[in-house]
Amino acid sequence: MSVPLRQQFSIASYLIQQKLKGRSRYPLVLMLEPLFRCNLACAGCGKIDYPDHILNQRLSVEECLAAVDECGAPVVSIAGGEPLLHKELPQVVAGIVARKKFVYLCTNALLLRKKMEEYTPSPYLNFSVHLDGEKERHDTSVCQEGVFERAVEAITLAMQRGFRVTVNCTLFQGETAPEVAKFLDFVRDLGVEGVTMSPGFSYERAPQQGIFIKSVETKQLFRDIFRLGKGRGWQLNHSSLFLDFLAGNQAYNCTPWGNPTRNVFGWQKPCYLLSDEGYAPDFKSLMATTPWQKYGTVSNPKCAHCMAHCGYEPTAVTDAMRNPLKALAASWLGPRTEGPMVPEPMPQYEDETVLDTAGAEVAK
Repeated sequence: MSVPLRQQFSIASYLIQQKLKGRSRYPLVLMLEPLFRCNLACAGCGKIDYPDHILNQRLSVEECLAAVDECGAPVVSIAGGEPLLHKELPQVVAGIVARKKFVYLCTNALLLRKKMEEYTPSPYLNFSVHLDGEKERHDTSVCQEGVFERAVEAITLAMQRGFRVTVNCTLFQGETAPEVAKFLDFVRDLGVEGVTMSPGFSYERAPQQGIFIKSVETKQLFRDIFRLGKGRGWQLNHSSLFLDFLAGNQAYNCTPWGNPTRNVFGWQKPCYLLSDEGYAPDFKSLMATTPWQKYGTVSNPKCAHCMAHCGYEPTAVTDAMRNPLKALAASWLGPRTEGPMVPEPMPQYEDETVLDTAGAEVAK
């Protein structure tokens, strides 16, 4: 795990506070999408096919900071779209840092060299640069040549100027363990703080649907990757139990409220990945009126093959709080790569339960 001690302590303190307050549902990371506009058109993206009048919308500085205060999560992931297209983003980031929240500014890095001077290095600010593999693989994923080289140049410059930098990598169909291992070696040698690595979610709006990996294939791929990774010093920016989950060793269900999303439409139900389930006007309404029972791999066909970190990392963190010795063992030994996997969850959505807007069961 590559998260700095300051950040680990802050998150642990927050989690303990939630437990002491008796809260069973609380956010861990706010997914803030101040715009959907992007300067790329990636094959697996489900965010950019809106009409121009939507793509031209922006959350204001005041709306962004109000969402941070309303949600209260210790970490804010600024996504999109391409956040660096937002002209007021430096003020947004400065306001979040002033609140001592940890910011992961997710970017394809095409504008990072140009925009970098508008930001100040801070232990609370991290540029999370999108790289889906080495040069050929990444440029194919983002459907544009030359992006990988520009991103790597921006990463190098950002680190030289004292910024925290991580890489976020999404794995799609056709990946092989040796290719991913070679990429992780490259990123390790590049010197970034760590890598966030997650299987791609099959967005309904994505232009290419055949690129997404199914859950059983995902688990085997990660087992093969972790087997190759022993002793290679990779810094993966995840909890030990989430990595063990990716390898098919933990039976987790999604925690969709762990990473709530605020975007130009409002507070998105139920999570960052499902965009057609409705919106709430404020965070309190999101938590109170979302029918959480309807979502997760066993409850909703849209979620059937999802293993994304935005839903399962909060589950793993909660499990680690309840079972610290199990988490410590997983951290020390690494994910198990041999032996049987936990059984695939049995879907329960054939006989659908009808829920009202508050998540209570009603008569059919």
